Amino acid sequence: MTSEHERYMRIALEEAHKGKAEGNVAVGSIIVSGGEVIASGRNLVATTSDVTAHAETVAIREAGSSTGRTEFQGCTLYTTFEPCPMCAGAIMNGNFEAVVMGGRPTSSDTRWAEYTIEKLVEMAGWSDRLAVVTGVLSRECEEVR
Repeated sequence: MTSEHERYMRIALEEAHKGKAEGNVAVGSIIVSGGEVIASGRNLVATTSDVTAHAETVAIREAGSSTGRTEFQGCTLYTTFEPCPMCAGAIMNGNFEAVVMGGRPTSSDTRWAEYTIEKLVEMAGWSDRLAVVTGVLSRECEEVR
């Protein structure tokens, strides 16, 4: 039986595949509120020449535009790959209830080794405000990259 997290992560994976087909790094994100997907995003850095167009920020911008909100209490952001520090900050600033992620950087990718999402949330003092769920469809999420 497929879990709810897996079901939503598969939708985020569809976004990752779209991004890869467009020539971007294959990361996809969606935002879920009340059991409904309210926004989706994929990495668009290469195709837009915008270094801030990560899948998470693209989804957050779409959610803001479609809902008129800047805070997303009660919402969960699903992402196929661990958010970078910029995206982690945006997730916390958006007051999301949870972030659910699939893949993680390999041990050879040391750029963010000290800055896991859990560490950033802890450093910000948000451990009691933002749930972090890891390892959802990790293999599939890492393979798409």
